[in-house]
Amino acid sequence: MRLEDLNWFDVESYLKEDDRLMLIFGACEQHGYLSLLTDVKIPLALADAASKETGVLVAPALNFGVSPYHLGYPGTISIRVTTLLEIVEDIVMSTYGHGFRRILVLNGHEGNESARGRLYELANRLPELRLAWYAWWHSNSVEAIAKKHDLRLSHAGWAEAFPFTIVGELPQGSKTPPHIPGLLNAEESRQKYGDGVFGGLYQVDESITQEIFLAAYHDIIQLLHFE
Repeated sequence: MRLEDLNWFDVESYLKEDDRLMLIFGACEQHGYLSLLTDVKIPLALADAASKETGVLVAPALNFGVSPYHLGYPGTISIRVTTLLEIVEDIVMSTYGHGFRRILVLNGHEGNESARGRLYELANRLPELRLAWYAWWHSNSVEAIAKKHDLRLSHAGWAEAFPFTIVGELPQGSKTPPHIPGLLNAEESRQKYGDGVFGGLYQVDESITQEIFLAAYHDIIQLLHFE
């Protein structure tokens, strides 16, 4: 159940029965042969699946994140860290003001990790607020699946190549990860990464990505209990 499909009367009625909300933090950035909105599409698909099971409301996704290192690739739209922190605070304060008290953030983009610090600050200021943070590629259950299949998780590679993120023909085989000496600016990043994939297999059997999705889905269902 998405907020965009409701009117304010519906939300008021929902809040009489439930105070949980899922927030999606994503990005619009290069993902090789995958959608520029891969970091939105994955957590949103997970949120929709979890909402269907639990009835927890899903807020509209934040489509832009902190991606300065990918600005050498056309289509990437990056916001500053300071901008992200202010947006995150405004979203949480708005939803808290309406009565949402248990908020699960589904983050789809590594560059948004700085938002966690602001969320801790908000938790101190709003004692009734319960927060949880989930980044699917950091999940122990997801990492276990990759290890089981002797695979490596990397940006824009096989693990993000779901049917709903693939928008171009994927190459066969794998890519050797380039040597990265340190922090790269946008121009250096494009020179090093070329097609934008950080390394490893470009694609795997769909049964493996389905395993990944189901593992992340079960993680989210558990987190929505806010134990």
